[in-house]
Amino acid sequence: MYSSPDSRSAARAGLAVGVATAAYGVSFGALSTAAGLDVWQTCFLSLVMFTGGSQFALIGVLASGGLAAAPSAIAGAALLGSRNVIYALRMSPVVGSGWFTRTLAAHLTIDESVAVAVAQPTLAAQRAGFWVTGLVVFVGWNITTLVGALIGNLIGDVSAYGLDAAAAAAFLGLLWPRLKARQAQAVAVGAAVAATLLTPVLAPGLPVIVAALVAVLFGLTNWLGPRQGPQTAEITPIEGMPS
Repeated sequence: MYSSPDSRSAARAGLAVGVATAAYGVSFGALSTAAGLDVWQTCFLSLVMFTGGSQFALIGVLASGGLAAAPSAIAGAALLGSRNVIYALRMSPVVGSGWFTRTLAAHLTIDESVAVAVAQPTLAAQRAGFWVTGLVVFVGWNITTLVGALIGNLIGDVSAYGLDAAAAAAFLGLLWPRLKARQAQAVAVGAAVAATLLTPVLAPGLPVIVAALVAVLFGLTNWLGPRQGPQTAEITPIEGMPS
């Protein structure tokens, strides 16, 4: 299907990340029904909402406050999902043209698909990584959501199976090769420290947004990156992009 080695590598990475992430959908399905939603409501959320963090935020608030907490649950989920708007700006030149393609891409623009895409060296590989990851996660997540909702209490405490750790490990595998330069290390450490310190004191969703702002600050200032004058700076175009 993909002719270049970079695209095939991106597709393999997308498949691996997609499977690891989709497995955690079992947890969402089980927790959602435990929070009071029925099987069809749970599956509908995964179909139309499809932003794992926002889904967990929604059912977490509902579980603690019931229907009376619905406005807070919706607000928290929307706040956490707002980061996808920033992702969309980055993915716009990657996903392709046409209203149908872009509409579908908007639904598949999630942490995992963006992470795999930006880790690739060429435009073709970025596109392959985005679509393979997004589609695998979407199909797998909805299947495992249904499984988790159906078996519910039969599997016990879903967090004990370490499915969340599998998804995190997949992200770490993507991130690690990109941390060779001091600037990239500073961005990663700064964002991680911000998220870790703020998670206990801020509402769900806010630590992620603050960490993203810290990463943007470090990235834009380029404090630890190489310094090049305007006459010597050279831009290497990505394969497939106009130079």
